[in-house]
Amino acid sequence: MTADHRQADKLSAAWNTAVPEFDPAAVGRAFSQHLFEETYAHLAQGVSWTIVGYAVLEGVAAVKQMCRQTQKCLQEITTTSERCVTVAQGGVVVVDTIRRYADLDGITAVASCDIYEFVGCKVASITSYAVEVDPECAGAPPRPRHPSWSS
Repeated sequence: MTADHRQADKLSAAWNTAVPEFDPAAVGRAFSQHLFEETYAHLAQGVSWTIVGYAVLEGVAAVKQMCRQTQKCLQEITTTSERCVTVAQGGVVVVDTIRRYADLDGITAVASCDIYEFVGCKVASITSYAVEVDPECAGAPPRPRHPSWSS
């Protein structure tokens, strides 16, 4: 190995240390676990977030607003992750989660799946599916919250 090659290897190693490799799976996992601020730098200006059955948000400002509203709602709630499975292939990341939300009214569990489509290092679109499930068994429907609801 020549001196030039050794110098190039040192520069390459220094660059890799200073600029860590982009990890789209980590971005998707953070967003799905409500660590929204960690992901803001990776949202494309024209990002689209489809929350199936609820809303379609267009643009980084609308997505950030929903994230802030979600964080505000979660301030008084204890959140735990029961499951977080991430699969990444090409420019797509899928995160499957089960989260439990506990407050004074009891425990709610939500199973969700988020699909992130990347263009380069930016999230171009998010599709989120979520369903409330029984906190004791994710395969069962949620229990009624009020006795009169079960009749």
